[in-house]
This record gives sequence, structure tokens and C-alpha cells, in this order.
Amino acid sequence: MSRDVREIVRDEHAMRAPILAALGGGPLTIPEIAVAIGAPADEAMYWVMGLRKYGRVIEDGDEEGGWFRYRAVEKAS
Repeated sequence: MSRDVREIVRDEHAMRAPILAALGGGPLTIPEIAVAIGAPADEAMYWVMGLRKYGRVIEDGDEEGGWFRYRAVEKAS
């Protein structure tokens, strides 16, 4: 059973650090990020797209199995 979208949105802030930590080892696809953070791929996709929107992650340019790889962007001081 899928979680309610409102629950997923509430978790967005809490998932920021684990996603960025997973990306610290190098670029990953959404399914790889999902495994690394122990979340379903659809939720990981939502959170990564939020991080992308605010410039915290970018597409790495490499595609694997139909999935783009994403990498963390250093936050400007």
C-alpha cells in the first residue's frame, strides 16, 4: 500500500541528509538512492526532485538503464 502524498511531503526535510550522504560516494540513480536510504523508489524520486529543484543535486549526465544519475552539489557558503 502506497503512503499518502502528505506523509511523503512531511518526510522531505528529514530525507535530505540521508540522500546527500548517499550521494557523497558518487553519482547514483534513483533506484540506487532508494536502496541506500531504505525507501521506495517513488518516494526517493520525489525527494531527489525536490533537492534538484533547489540546486542541491544535479543530473550527472550519465544514464543507466533509463535512469539518470544524480550527484550532490556543494552548497555555496
